Amino acid sequence: MRVPLTRYGIREVLLYGGGALVVAVLLGWLCHPVLAVPFLLVGALVVYFFRDPVRTPPADPRAVVAPADGRITDVDVVDRVDFLSVPARRIGIFLSIFDVHLNRAPIDGEVVWTHHRPGRFLNVLNPESLRVNESNWIGIRRPDGLAVVVRQVSGAIARRIVCPLAPRAVVARGQDIGMIKLGSRTEFYV
Repeated sequence: MRVPLTRYGIREVLLYGGGALVVAVLLGWLCHPVLAVPFLLVGALVVYFFRDPVRTPPADPRAVVAPADGRITDVDVVDRVDFLSVPARRIGIFLSIFDVHLNRAPIDGEVVWTHHRPGRFLNVLNPESLRVNESNWIGIRRPDGLAVVVRQVSGAIARRIVCPLAPRAVVARGQDIGMIKLGSRTEFYV
């Protein structure tokens, strides 16, 4: 059985997952097999965290999909968001360490704006984190003019936001557009 892994986690899977496997084999062989169990669990959790399950977006070309797995924690209207410059609906999605942390394009379109903002690493359940935590903003415009923003927000454990996109990149709905490593929040503005 092939476990689909994200390209953004290869280094961690090899380093942490592989390291845990080596320690488990050595402990199981040199000491007692029971001592290997915690290290096998750590290795399995690392592989589980960096999984990349197949997602098939709906066939309707007008459909907008969620940019992240997780739990919707809040929905509200904001007066203005950079890039959109108009009132928008903000949907906050909390990603626990057990959720898939890949972010996906909510629409087909062109990346027309990106902005990385350095910051702190507060727990994303703390309302202050939305103002001060490290984040990355991605603005995407569909050919019919619909524009959305995806905001990746780091958390207390998440210390790395990955986003390979730059303006003028063309993305397909459901395509991976980055990852927040280890517990975080994704916001979606539409």
